[in-house]
Amino acid sequence: MASYVPYSSPPVRLPSLNKTKELAQRIGIDLSQDEVAEYRDLMKDIIGCYNEIEKLPEITLPVKYPRLPGYRPTAEENLFNAWYWKTDIKGASEGLLQGKRIAMKDTIAVSGVPMMGGSWVMEGYVPEFDATVVTRVLDAGGTVAGKAVCEDWCVSGVSYMAAKGPTLNPCAYTHSAGGSSSGCAVLVAKGEVDMAIGGDQGGSIRLPASCCGIVGLKPTHGLVPYTGAQAMEPTNDHLGPMTRSVKDCALLLEAIAGYDDGLDQRQNPTIVGEKYSDSLECENLKNITIGLLEEGFMQEDKDFTVNSIVKSAVSKMSKLLLAKIVDVSVPLHNQGKNIRWCMAHQGISDTMLRGGCVGSGHKGFYSTSMMDAVGRGLQSQPDDLSPAVKRVWMLGEYMKHEYRGRFYGKAQNLRRLLTAEYDKVFQEVDVIVMPTIPFKTPKLPAKNTSVSALLKEAGRNLANTSPFNATGHPALTINAGFIDGLPVGMMLVGRMFDEKTLLKVAYAYEQLQQYTVFP
Repeated sequence: MASYVPYSSPPVRLPSLNKTKELAQRIGIDLSQDEVAEYRDLMKDIIGCYNEIEKLPEITLPVKYPRLPGYRPTAEENLFNAWYWKTDIKGASEGLLQGKRIAMKDTIAVSGVPMMGGSWVMEGYVPEFDATVVTRVLDAGGTVAGKAVCEDWCVSGVSYMAAKGPTLNPCAYTHSAGGSSSGCAVLVAKGEVDMAIGGDQGGSIRLPASCCGIVGLKPTHGLVPYTGAQAMEPTNDHLGPMTRSVKDCALLLEAIAGYDDGLDQRQNPTIVGEKYSDSLECENLKNITIGLLEEGFMQEDKDFTVNSIVKSAVSKMSKLLLAKIVDVSVPLHNQGKNIRWCMAHQGISDTMLRGGCVGSGHKGFYSTSMMDAVGRGLQSQPDDLSPAVKRVWMLGEYMKHEYRGRFYGKAQNLRRLLTAEYDKVFQEVDVIVMPTIPFKTPKLPAKNTSVSALLKEAGRNLANTSPFNATGHPALTINAGFIDGLPVGMMLVGRMFDEKTLLKVAYAYEQLQQYTVFP
């Protein structure tokens, strides 16, 4: 007697004749009605493959520590609008981060905790896995205190594009806190957490760290695994520490750096983390040469007071710590922002928007739940994207389809040239210095500000930070002083994978400071 097989709805349906014709037209193929029917029939067996693999369990990232889902804080608990979600997820009973409370940018997956990436389009998504950096923090004894607000899909260097409203600067409530890891910077600055992990594709760790007066490190590309975080553009994506002190920055980097067993396409197997916190102390910097990057001080929107504060900080390192100071020049630095933008528009369109914040064509971990959530959100709510994301998506699609992706390819080739130009300078110096942001922190825009004005300000502060997202060099910002009570960041850039030197110089400078940003 034949076994009885009940009906089961297929996960992937055979396209209708009309859909098949539409698919052909979408890619420029003209089919007759007979050909439409024939090609539809030819799809049957292949679609059967999809339906078969849907029956198989897939690999995901581990969830090692129990937790409750936490909660969305009230306005009274969230005066700066820096928290998206609060949790209290405790890790191992001992370790490098024992006693430390850490916030995660709301692009980093925490299992069982809502995640919206700053966008209405993602609201309601709850990942079922922990990003690798979350697991490493918990393994090191840290406590995950919650998710920090970020700009809508991170496409902004300021703090007013997030779906849940603007994040306020703790030094001056009417001013931008910087972005896109705005909530991380504010929570660290106010002491609501000890540390945070931010993301940086054009300056999004360093910009808010500069605006809020804390330490922010974009590590060398690939040093910290991006596994389980919302991808924007794989060659620009970075995760890194945001802390109140250089020592805490070194500790957090030590906990999260290192190879992730092939799960992150940005890494190669030779990547290893180091004992960064053991190499901070030094009597002086007499064996260190610091290069003042001419182009970094001569940006179009430069503020001479900002330049003066940063140069004064460098002068202290020369006079009191015996560092050697030289002037250096990389003319192509002035094109760095343009190179990175030409990579970012199509890359973001392909990876973040069309690729479900995961992309394709690599052998790393794919979060299928995130891909599904992004796709459903974009299909149903594209009008709810911020103006910045809409512009990036439209430009990315335009450049890919009208110019065949050639400019993306050219920008990637120019990235190699820009990297080589910086590396030539690093043959002569140990660290390059410039202002993190060339001008004073701007005010938050008024309610009825035009879209054009919003977007102009949202990308204006990337001139010095974004070139190093293109090249991948490590870059750290530390407070150098104040203008009208607002912090001014000094950016230190180092050789690839030489975070030890970068942290050592930053730590030595920090010991000279006669003030704290917050008591």
